Amino acid sequence: MIKKDENPSEIARRRLLAAALELAPFEGWNSKMMREAVADAGLPKGADELYFPGGPLELIDYWNEVCDQTVTNDLEKLDQSKMRIRDKVTAGVLSRMYAIGPHEEAARRAIARTALPDGLSLSPKVLWRAADTIWRGIGDTSTDFNYYTKRTTLSAVISTSIAAWLADQDPDKEKARAFLDARIENVMQFEKAKFQVKKGLKNMPDPAAVLGKMRHGGRRRRRRS
Repeated sequence: MIKKDENPSEIARRRLLAAALELAPFEGWNSKMMREAVADAGLPKGADELYFPGGPLELIDYWNEVCDQTVTNDLEKLDQSKMRIRDKVTAGVLSRMYAIGPHEEAARRAIARTALPDGLSLSPKVLWRAADTIWRGIGDTSTDFNYYTKRTTLSAVISTSIAAWLADQDPDKEKARAFLDARIENVMQFEKAKFQVKKGLKNMPDPAAVLGKMRHGGRRRRRRS
């Protein structure tokens, strides 16, 4: 959706993306499709190279950024104060999948495109950013090891859930939603296990302190003999 206050460059990029999403199911994500999208969007020749010099992969990356922004907007509208973390995460992932909208075939072709050698580095980047968008959107402020584990596990959830979403031909996506619920349960169990381990470690004696006492105690015993 184009906003009135967006700059001309951003408007052109959105128009080109909109045209590409209509063409990609038939043409795939390639240079030929992008040139056709430029014409369909009513943009001047060469606009594809101007706005997306990285070619189709950059356009796919941009589409995912747009989807991430949709997730951020959706999460901001929720009254999260009354929601469990499980429900917040679920809402975020569902928003990410619904952001695909009617362009499921374009998404399938995009996934296939990123599976080619020159696109292999894009998928992990896209998934990590999507996971980070959701965690930040629900108020996660972790900066330690949890920051990485949360995003790594949620990246895997998003990857498998989108695959299930695109494979589910039911308009209600009941199978895909059930699959997502099971994956979220896995994430919650993992987070619970991490908490229990952290809690257990907190109650354990400090190894450095124990060794220090042993060292100093040994010295005192040697002086008494």
